[in-house]
Amino acid sequence: MSGRAVRVRAPGKVNLQLAVGPVGQDGFHPLATIFQAVDLYETVTAVVRDDDQITLAVDAVPALAGSLDGVPLDQSNLAWQAALAVRDRFGVDAGVDLHILKGVPVAGGMAGGSADAAAAVVACTEAWEVGASRADLHELCSMLGSDVPFSLHGHTAVGMGRGDQLSPAMTRGEYHWVFAVRHGGLSTPAVFREFDRLAQASAVPQRPEIDPDVMRALSLGDPALLGRAMSNDLQRAALSLEPSLERTLDAMREADALGAIVSGSGPTVAGLARSRQHALAIAAHVQAVKAADATFCATGPAPGAVILEDG
Repeated sequence: MSGRAVRVRAPGKVNLQLAVGPVGQDGFHPLATIFQAVDLYETVTAVVRDDDQITLAVDAVPALAGSLDGVPLDQSNLAWQAALAVRDRFGVDAGVDLHILKGVPVAGGMAGGSADAAAAVVACTEAWEVGASRADLHELCSMLGSDVPFSLHGHTAVGMGRGDQLSPAMTRGEYHWVFAVRHGGLSTPAVFREFDRLAQASAVPQRPEIDPDVMRALSLGDPALLGRAMSNDLQRAALSLEPSLERTLDAMREADALGAIVSGSGPTVAGLARSRQHALAIAAHVQAVKAADATFCATGPAPGAVILEDG
């Protein structure tokens, strides 16, 4: 197998709804969320080595070239952990050289690291020819993180539990998004800690639930209804840690976005547009008023992990 290369891409995501319950004794928060994958991708290439070593290199698309300082190049990287998980699960002796091309904002609440993990799981199982089933892939992804299974499957889905208990969401049409990016990321654990602090002064439902208005908007293919229904229980905490995000949200609204929301734990802000042209106009306004370091336009739903090259 030495020298065999497999290249896989996996999508970033936006949470159309993110409902969060109080932290449990296990240290995790129960979630009720609706994911949508978007066509901003992480691409992982796995090349089999003739020894047992694992290496990792990371590059980025030009718009993200200045945001790689915080990306680890060791075993703390989820792609590296994915390779180790595959090797341990299937008893592989060979090593692998991993290369990541990042196209999802770094530490932006869009699951770029989770997409790396999902793509690496698929790339390594194929490169090492272990004969993994779809169930094997899902189980490995679940071990690596709450968002990783969705990065594997893509499209639009409801996530319960820690977000890894997935079921497809009925949806029609496509949705046009603008993502306003800050180069300084927000730590997901820090945002959850701030959520816990703020929650002490307010009632947090013990069992978060899916909003039927979001599901109805998706089933009707109605972006305007979806824009009004989107919600994120972590947004208040993200704004508390990074108040300047309010200006980004305002800029989206000034450009008549159908809805604007902090994506996941932030600091990326997602705006929903009427069309591709409207998305470009929103992005131009956000840039003109200097409410973000960069903007990206994308469309959802997008497919999950896909093998681009195998040979």
